[in-house]
Amino acid sequence: MQLLEFDTIIIGSGLAGLTAAYHAAQFGTVAVVTKSELDTSNSYYAQGGIAAAIGEDDSPQLHLADTLEAGRGLCDRDAVEVLVTEGRERVLELIDMGMPFDRVEGKIVPGLEGGHHKRRILHAGGDATGKMLTCFMLQKVREQKNITAFEYTAAVRLIENRGCILGVQAIDFVSGENIVFRSKAVILATGGLSRIFSRSTNPHTATGDGIAMAYQIGAKLADMEFVQFHPSALSLPGEEAFLISEAVRGEGAWLLTPSGERFMPQLHPLAELAPRDVVAYSIFKQMQQSGHDFVYLSLRHLDPTHIAERFHNIYFRLKEYGIDLTCDLVPVAPAAHYMVGGIRTDLNAETNIRGLFVCGEAASTGVMGANRLASNSLLECLVFGKRASEQAARLTSFDGPLPELETVTVSAENEQLYLQYKNEMAELLSEKLGIVRNQNGMQESVQRFNEIAAQFGDAAHEYNLLKIKNTVDICRLIAHSALIREESRGGHIREDFPEENPQFRVHIIQQKDHEPTFEPVNA
Repeated sequence: MQLLEFDTIIIGSGLAGLTAAYHAAQFGTVAVVTKSELDTSNSYYAQGGIAAAIGEDDSPQLHLADTLEAGRGLCDRDAVEVLVTEGRERVLELIDMGMPFDRVEGKIVPGLEGGHHKRRILHAGGDATGKMLTCFMLQKVREQKNITAFEYTAAVRLIENRGCILGVQAIDFVSGENIVFRSKAVILATGGLSRIFSRSTNPHTATGDGIAMAYQIGAKLADMEFVQFHPSALSLPGEEAFLISEAVRGEGAWLLTPSGERFMPQLHPLAELAPRDVVAYSIFKQMQQSGHDFVYLSLRHLDPTHIAERFHNIYFRLKEYGIDLTCDLVPVAPAAHYMVGGIRTDLNAETNIRGLFVCGEAASTGVMGANRLASNSLLECLVFGKRASEQAARLTSFDGPLPELETVTVSAENEQLYLQYKNEMAELLSEKLGIVRNQNGMQESVQRFNEIAAQFGDAAHEYNLLKIKNTVDICRLIAHSALIREESRGGHIREDFPEENPQFRVHIIQQKDHEPTFEPVNA
């Protein structure tokens, strides 16, 4: 194996990873390891925007109040305070650096999204904020001479000794060679896991690998039962769940039943702009009642010229399907979108493993609670990506010896086997652990997950088999946490426990070889 040493290793190249790399470059050498290209990530495909209280009628305290309300009692207040105060500073820094947020007559005009009581969503390129912001940071990263990128290189194993991180083992897909990256600090920015569901808005790379790797070395996980389903993803037979941004509803779009009746005003004071968990569940119930697998999104009552300009990417993408966003009814249904829980961190993004940091969607920093407030995710990347890099720079080196590592290979003959099991698990997750859950269904899924885990539990030396193991680990973690939480809260809805239970105002913590524990919310 090739051995490479860096001061900081960053796994993942979404906004969290790029932000961490940019700031870490001030302190030493940086490796950015990504299993695809640098610009393939959930961040890149984010259509919405980035929330920041920069308006004259807004404040970090108002942003905090909206975040806490959306989080349904599970947000850690100290983490949210960091997010909304430092987040405002990070966004103003981006503006000073030249980030081209959309302007009207030279002035940034924030938009509105679900759960926000103020217009505080900054956009770029209309509905291409993720792409514009990621590309902007990617250019900044490329300008740093001491950052080295390793594309098409998949991290397969985190290396630790006595509770301290030593580095990362990875495989170069181009050469087939294994690489050991040695470092005092590893920043995981591997993104979410929603692609392990059968219907998802995420790119194919979002399969929770980083969370599974951290779990294997003893990192604590929190709130794994909370997976957010985006309410409005295109629903056409045989087509991918193309995301239709929440900002579309922010501009006034309506949700209609298949018979053409508006239903959200009767269910929530904010109507179509209610928090995502409320809207997704309301759509799910409408689908159950009507027997259809969609509801309609309607913009017919809005200015067609403004809509075509404001959402030009969505407009032209829907044109490919023969749908005109400005005048046609758009069939939509919820799709797995965002991992609210993840690897538990402190306020500096460090885990219980010394030197292992996590930022972005893979992390559970305490800011998301039981339901992420729209457009807080890109903000979290900026805030905790910077904090992770700065804390990593303060660490002293740990000189523990590297353990003996076995080579991981890639065997093409196992690719179909991986897809077979991945699809089976995706169907189980979507059917038994989707928007609405119950004990019997979840227990049935756990039984099958356990059978797969027993079959592939020792799969550590071939990449596709390792992916099966990682996926089934993640599935079991979600299911076990969901079974423990005997209530409905935020994105976790149980038919057999339909109400919130104050006793469950806690984080469920899972750690390998330990029984699950409860951690009080920092209120």
